[in-house]
Amino acid sequence: MSSKKSKLKIIPLGGLEQIGMNITAFEYDGEIIVVDCGIAFPEDEMLGIDLVIPDVTYLKRNAAKVKGIVLTHGHEDHIGALPYVLKELNVPIYGTRLTIGLVENKLKEHNILKTTTRKSIKPGTIIDFGAMSVECIGTNHSISDALALAIRTPAGIVVHSGDFKVDYTPIHGSPIDLQRFAELGKEGVLLLMADSTNAERKGYTMSESSVGKALDDIFADSKDNRIIVATFASNVDRVQQIVNAAEKNNRKVIVEGRSMVNVCSTAMELGYLKMPDNMMIAVEEMNNYEGKDLVIITTGSQGEPMAALSRMASSTHRKIQITSGDKVILSSKPIPGNEKTVSRVINDLFRKGAEVVFDEAHVSGHACQEELKLLHTLVRPKFFVPVHGEYRHLKKHAEIAEQMGMKKENIFILSSGDVLELDNRGGAITGKVPTNQILVDGLGVGDVGNIVLRDRQKLSQDGLIIVVLTLKKITGQILAGPDIVSRGFVYVRESGDLMVDAKAVVKEALLNCEKKNISDWSKIKNVIKEDLNEFLWQQIKRSPMILPIIMEV
Repeated sequence: MSSKKSKLKIIPLGGLEQIGMNITAFEYDGEIIVVDCGIAFPEDEMLGIDLVIPDVTYLKRNAAKVKGIVLTHGHEDHIGALPYVLKELNVPIYGTRLTIGLVENKLKEHNILKTTTRKSIKPGTIIDFGAMSVECIGTNHSISDALALAIRTPAGIVVHSGDFKVDYTPIHGSPIDLQRFAELGKEGVLLLMADSTNAERKGYTMSESSVGKALDDIFADSKDNRIIVATFASNVDRVQQIVNAAEKNNRKVIVEGRSMVNVCSTAMELGYLKMPDNMMIAVEEMNNYEGKDLVIITTGSQGEPMAALSRMASSTHRKIQITSGDKVILSSKPIPGNEKTVSRVINDLFRKGAEVVFDEAHVSGHACQEELKLLHTLVRPKFFVPVHGEYRHLKKHAEIAEQMGMKKENIFILSSGDVLELDNRGGAITGKVPTNQILVDGLGVGDVGNIVLRDRQKLSQDGLIIVVLTLKKITGQILAGPDIVSRGFVYVRESGDLMVDAKAVVKEALLNCEKKNISDWSKIKNVIKEDLNEFLWQQIKRSPMILPIIMEV
């Protein structure tokens, strides 16, 4: 088959129908380019899980074809999985200076910095991969150095917006390059893939610089308070505005939280965060100053239990205590699903006498409906795939494209793992690749699967009962026990009768096994489990995990 007739394959391996874990493969003939490689945060039912990374089985199977990973910006949901994926798939990574700087921190932690090829790019750079090439276009987002990509393939041009908004007065760098989108639109674009996070919101997203005005007003109202501002560590432009407000009010700045310290030091080294000399002090020096002369910039705006703000709110932070009169500013919106934990932290802060500001000092980093319409108008794509969002966001963005005159059959709402094959004549979903969520728990990657999670859920809901007994080797006669140990099921001291009856049930089960000449341990264990489960359900309508342990003498 000649290359002219080949179709372009677009394979999202994550990032669709969810917020986070963005990663998409573009395949043409013998070449694959990957865009982004992010993590997702665990859902409530993923007990004990730290983060979720994408399944790159398809890329590993086709490792020889993978030419590189191009990163649109430095947020965790776009770069966080790189250390895990690069261990299995060592390919070059491309990103802007700040993005690569943030990635290098991660690679150092995982000891793979030396073995990873990193290439710095900027708006206007064209990366040539062979049959395909990628042009970088400057955009705006809630982190500096964000890019959109124009991927040129023999089948046509794909424009991938990355996470973006239209900001005419950004804190750092230039406004979004709308002219380049228009030029590509004139040239003819096969497919647009665009950020859908705010597709449900009408109007325009406010400029990041408008936060500076809000912060100035709050600082002016808080002349006598110690100020604590929580935001995303990676939102360097937001940190810059907090620093600017602190400078105007002659306050010293303390940066607290591991990720915040890492990002700020990288951003300062690379010139993305500017702070006057001697303004930043260590947390240990805090007691040398009055509260009204300080600003603490911290992590924890999403209520994460281990982040600095949550530890301050629950009095478990070793160095910073919340006191009456503190003013705490939450400079972010809760990510969908985090509302409860954020609310808990706000309540704890109020209990400690702090004043909490949580609606005034934030703007989104994502485009609202009018900006999305502008992008569609400039790019004028033949086909459209909404990306980055839950299903409702993708659906709404598809409706916007339809309202603007695009044919319904030219819009594809994909699920992670779908293989979309596309050329100028049309497109269709032609297959599916594996996209299991890989769960990371501590240092274990992928060793916690559905069965382990199911066990954790059962333990968390119903508790555990251990039945211990000793049998004589040949006769199977009970020598000791059965003893019953309960954890998370009932409080044994107050449930003596239940435990006595439970022991009797186990003895009865063993006698039945003896009568039927059942001597196989696994069968005996099953009988104990079934009989005890039945008894406990009838008594108190609970079914704990039952673990019989048999010893032979």
